[in-house]
Amino acid sequence: MNWLIQTLWSSIGKKLMMALTGLAFTVFLMAHLAGNLTIYGGREAFNAYAEKLHSLGPLLTVFELGLLLFAGVHIITGIFLFFQNRQARPSGYLRYESSGGRTLSSRTMPYTGLIILGFVVFHLINFSFVDKADRTIFQIVSSAFANPVYVAIYIVVMIVVALHVRHGLWSAFQTLGGNHPKYMPAIMMLSIVIGLIVAIGFGLLPIYLALSV
Repeated sequence: MNWLIQTLWSSIGKKLMMALTGLAFTVFLMAHLAGNLTIYGGREAFNAYAEKLHSLGPLLTVFELGLLLFAGVHIITGIFLFFQNRQARPSGYLRYESSGGRTLSSRTMPYTGLIILGFVVFHLINFSFVDKADRTIFQIVSSAFANPVYVAIYIVVMIVVALHVRHGLWSAFQTLGGNHPKYMPAIMMLSIVIGLIVAIGFGLLPIYLALSV
């Protein structure tokens, strides 16, 4: 067991944990977006989607606990890697050198990560830890997005998430051995596309609801 802990807590081990948990959250984001798109089907479709999720019962609880564990691992390893890399060299974590140098998303990874963490807490307080006895999930969401301030916050944070995903995704593949001239351009393009899907897909939802209310 000690060798496993030492391996995971080594520099390479922390980068692997960071990469794997990051990939897991990217998959979760895409699945979450797919579910949220049912909003375009109207209140019945979105409420049916929410009810189907809650009908999973213990499985949903296990999944949520798994996400919480992954989040903890991602945050803790990210903090350690940030300070470790600052001490070792001035360049950031898993930087991919291109002709254009460092990108906005690579330079701001620690800060976008903190913004996302704060937003997740804010999001849970407004959507999950609320009284659902007399309101459906569609009513809760549409009520929140009737506030233009919340709409603006949500859109800005989705852009931040897209920047984080854009850099984090190809960094994860680089850590897992994809740093090859043959594959890296495709990985870079995939990261940009997924980042745009996240920004546009999630960003349009509050605008649609705000205009529909």
